[in-house]
Amino acid sequence: MKRHEMREQIFRMLFGVEFHTEDISEPLENYIEISLDEPASDEEKEEMRRMVLGISEKRAELDSMIDSVAEGWKTARMGRAELNILRLALYEMLYDSDRVPVKVAINEAVELAKEYGADDAHAFVNGILARLIDRLPRETEKEKD
Repeated sequence: MKRHEMREQIFRMLFGVEFHTEDISEPLENYIEISLDEPASDEEKEEMRRMVLGISEKRAELDSMIDSVAEGWKTARMGRAELNILRLALYEMLYDSDRVPVKVAINEAVELAKEYGADDAHAFVNGILARLIDRLPRETEKEKD
């Protein structure tokens, strides 16, 4: 499975579990085992689990960062598709930047927004993520940790 296709599946999982306020483990497992568009290896399934659970765990932090730059469009008012695309991209920018360059995370988010978001969602997603770049830890700060 290509990385873009995996991102698309992760986005769909995030969107699906958005409506589960309790433990998301069961709906997540159901999606992974039943609803994937194409077969995935055990490693790919594990990566998808890791990402969805990580994003869910960091949701409050991610939403706070998004809120801090979204003028007039706080997360409570955003479309669920756009919000989950933003969460996925921001998570990659913060926690997977050693594997996913920031520019790739943004480009992939814009592509997902074109496919799944409202008509102008790609511009909205791009604008929010561009504002968030300045708030990312610098490489030198990451190396100290």
